[in-house]
Amino acid sequence: MSYLDSILSEEQRSLRDMVREFAQKEVKPVCREMEKSGDIPWDLVKKAQDMGLHMLNMPEKYGGMGMDYLTYAILREELCKGDAGFASIVMGFSFAPVEIAGNEKQKEMVGEIIQNGGFTTFALTEATSGSDAAAIRTRAVRDGDDYILNGAKCFISLAPIADIHVVFAVTDPEAKGKGVTAFLVPKGTPGLTIGQPEDKMGMRISPVAAMYFDDVRIPAEYRLGEEGAGFKYAMKILNKSRPSTGAGAVGIAQAALDEAVAYAKERSVYGHPIKDYEGISFMLADMEIMVQTARQMTWNVCQLADRGISDRNLSAISKCYSSDVAMKVTTDAVQIFGGYGYMKEYPVEKLMRDAKIFQIFEGTNQIQRITISRELFR
Repeated sequence: MSYLDSILSEEQRSLRDMVREFAQKEVKPVCREMEKSGDIPWDLVKKAQDMGLHMLNMPEKYGGMGMDYLTYAILREELCKGDAGFASIVMGFSFAPVEIAGNEKQKEMVGEIIQNGGFTTFALTEATSGSDAAAIRTRAVRDGDDYILNGAKCFISLAPIADIHVVFAVTDPEAKGKGVTAFLVPKGTPGLTIGQPEDKMGMRISPVAAMYFDDVRIPAEYRLGEEGAGFKYAMKILNKSRPSTGAGAVGIAQAALDEAVAYAKERSVYGHPIKDYEGISFMLADMEIMVQTARQMTWNVCQLADRGISDRNLSAISKCYSSDVAMKVTTDAVQIFGGYGYMKEYPVEKLMRDAKIFQIFEGTNQIQRITISRELFR
């Protein structure tokens, strides 16, 4: 038994082993093939939903499993070891936006959509306001009992398949960050157009697209929370999601380390396995140090969250460090494979491509470092 097994409960180990088997035996081989076309393996998505993986941390009151943060992170790591794009489809933002900002009716509505296998988006990013979320330009103007939305979003995960979108728009241009409001926008709403899926570098089976709003009329009852509080809600949602994003990055890093260790045992140079050479063995040791450290950092933040302690600084550190580790470890895995690592026939180049986005989405790592450095001087 590893030290990880010894500190997990029997239930956590059982759930982890179930997701690990599913991820390694079914998700990994299928998604590796389907990423060439970018098609979604719907049969596997349905199976994951039948396992309840799409509503792990949704409260039981709304049909979910009400899972704690730590166990959720453990399972997110395992599914990302299989395929990070698949994990983003099944274990995306899901219920978090309405849990933080929604009223009872909205929570019941979105909870029912997710229970029935539906998907949600988190439509914040725009072409001119990626990391600077407060600079969004999409407008929402009150018109009687409705709001009318105009503008565009870009790089929105799951936009082509989502049943309902959480959209952030400016209701008071003079108030800047305090003038942003969040809305629920159902798919098929007149005036809403979803762009073609982007041709991405990594996580290719997870669809990402632009969204366009042309006089999209939304009832005021679909506004999430208070008018002008959208930016505050967005930051709370991201703060809540970043540790699980870190867990996903750890999953990619662990997968790359496992592949590199296996290859180093098999590949021989000058009559010896390359693991016997310090140039390789020390690289692997450093990769192990980084993966274990990132995992413990992520688990620590999740355990604090389970105690009701939400720390924006630690959340940023968890996401930033884990994603940097994923990029470093996957790059080193490619190096250990040598020329084979550069070929798509071998698995590590895909892991390197998948890892990159973790340094970018949910706030670039440069933005995370701004958050962390500001905390030092408060």
